[in-house]
Amino acid sequence: MSGRPEAPGALVADVRVRRGRFTLDAALHVEPGTVVAVLGPNGAGKSTLLDVLAGLLVPDDGTVRTGDRVLTDVPAGGRATVVRPERRSVGLLGQDPLVFPHLTARENVAFAARARGGGNARSARTEADAWLARVDLGGLADRRPAALSGGQRQRVALARALAARPAALLLDEPFAQLDVRTAAALRDVVRQQVRATGTATVLVTHDAVDALTLADEVLVLVDGTLVERGRPVDVLADPAHPFTAALGGTNLLLGAVADDRSGPVLVTADGLRVPCPPGLVAGTPARLTFAPSAVEVHRAARADVPATGVARWETRVVDLEPGTTGVRVRTSGDVLVDVRPADLAVLDLRVGAPLVLTVPHTQQRLRPLP
Repeated sequence: MSGRPEAPGALVADVRVRRGRFTLDAALHVEPGTVVAVLGPNGAGKSTLLDVLAGLLVPDDGTVRTGDRVLTDVPAGGRATVVRPERRSVGLLGQDPLVFPHLTARENVAFAARARGGGNARSARTEADAWLARVDLGGLADRRPAALSGGQRQRVALARALAARPAALLLDEPFAQLDVRTAAALRDVVRQQVRATGTATVLVTHDAVDALTLADEVLVLVDGTLVERGRPVDVLADPAHPFTAALGGTNLLLGAVADDRSGPVLVTADGLRVPCPPGLVAGTPARLTFAPSAVEVHRAARADVPATGVARWETRVVDLEPGTTGVRVRTSGDVLVDVRPADLAVLDLRVGAPLVLTVPHTQQRLRPLP
């Protein structure tokens, strides 16, 4: 990082990277003072995208800019123009906290303040102390990285990245090494700084909590392609892709609508037939979403006939795992159900046991596939 901080501006990118059979094809637009979270499984291209934005990797074609400043311009078949990483005013905080080993925590952060033109050495150290206090390291300013834990080094690296006040900030799993309480506090620090400075920020994470509490928009990247985008609460509560459904703990069934004697059903590829709300004609490819907590579980021999507007289907237990409020039961068709501890003995849950599931249509959402 060199020179004074850039004026706030949107981070805009539209790039393609081809590596053998893998192709990253991604576009994003991050307004000043906002956070866009990029979610996706391992190997989806998330870190590749950050490397392109930071200038560490030249795309096969595409553009990257902050505000009116072009950072990368690679026309298809043309000559590339790429601003070097240290001159882009783009901060990158990776999963490995790369702090200077020969400098104390204070000197690490002060280096960023000086590099952006933040006054003399004394004022830079004063600013560094303020940042270390914000990340709860005020008493460790004189320690070198070797005397800090991995989580503490990550906090030093975060303080240094924020002290640099870049035009755009890239965060790659910045809270992964931190305990729950510290991570929550640092999300607040990042949010306040991003809003105050108008910094366009991209956050790569595997944690739904990061997306829900910090991001203004979510992009889901799978196999190099953006498969969905939108507000975090909308994407995670009503996912369109199995990865997002698993991350948000939401049931997602893909199939086609069919007519049944009792009403419409969604028929999945593996033959599961789940009653669904009306509204789509038979034969329409669709997705059905509902929360595990919305499902009621009944022993097959004791299940009553449901009231109108309640989906009912027979299934079997596939496996059981600890849940936040009891036990999470996976049933046929990969449908998840949350069962309270008090109901475990009554249901006699075991792998292979037959069950009946019910869920009100008002708790289901049926939408046609694009």
